[in-house]
Amino acid sequence: MKDLSKRIDEIFENIIDDHLKEEDFRRHMDILGNLLALMKNPNNEFISPFDRGHVKAIMLDIFVGAIETSVVTITWALAALIKHPRVMKLLQEELDSVIGKERMVIESDLPKLPFLDMVVKETFRLYPVAPLLVPRESVEDAIVNGYKIPKKSRIIINFWAIGRDPNVWSENVEEFYPERFMGRDIDVHGQDFELIPFGAGRRVCPGMQLGLLTVKLVLAQFAHCFTWELPNGMQPEKLDMNEEFGLSMPRSNKLLAIPSYRLQVKQTTVIHVGTADRGRN
Repeated sequence: MKDLSKRIDEIFENIIDDHLKEEDFRRHMDILGNLLALMKNPNNEFISPFDRGHVKAIMLDIFVGAIETSVVTITWALAALIKHPRVMKLLQEELDSVIGKERMVIESDLPKLPFLDMVVKETFRLYPVAPLLVPRESVEDAIVNGYKIPKKSRIIINFWAIGRDPNVWSENVEEFYPERFMGRDIDVHGQDFELIPFGAGRRVCPGMQLGLLTVKLVLAQFAHCFTWELPNGMQPEKLDMNEEFGLSMPRSNKLLAIPSYRLQVKQTTVIHVGTADRGRN
């Protein structure tokens, strides 16, 4: 862990140095440029207490929070689509109708894909990356549904249980059925408490918009660009969908699938998403 920490620190140091080598790093006001600007006063001198250590800590939070959660969610969504060919077919039909097969999905296409949105919501419901959300603390005494919650109590929301409550989602609650969102004005931004994968209120996940964009775009490209099959002739219904509990909720077994290209694009770039721990793509 010490060796890994040292290597991560070296990577961040190099990134920061590259920004500071520019004649005016404020020209490129990305998130790192904004953080570095906080370190300097109007005379272009470095000041305290906000220093490189703070910048690197925030960068680490962004990398860890964004990459792990997005990868886990995309993996669950792709596994659910492979296990349910009917849903995959409907999604691919929407993509072919809206996008066609002559180009790849781009960010501006996403609002035109309502079934993709339903697939992502259903993934959040059944396979939440943070099943217990983030612990909260009550700032004052409160009574909720007859239960007294004393001030300074630690509150944990079991979103996994909410997402599988038949009183909320009907009797087919265990089924991956994106159409349950059809005609229902339920979003994931913290206003509809039956679906709060990013939390709610002032402490809602700050990376919500980035996470939604990443998951939708990558999943759309996976479904649009490829036909997926399971190895060794495995039937979709045999695909293991057990989870492994932790800080996030990944699959207990890695997803192994065989893609076949289905578009008519002459040239494209394929990104291989692999599992570093097992060395497989």
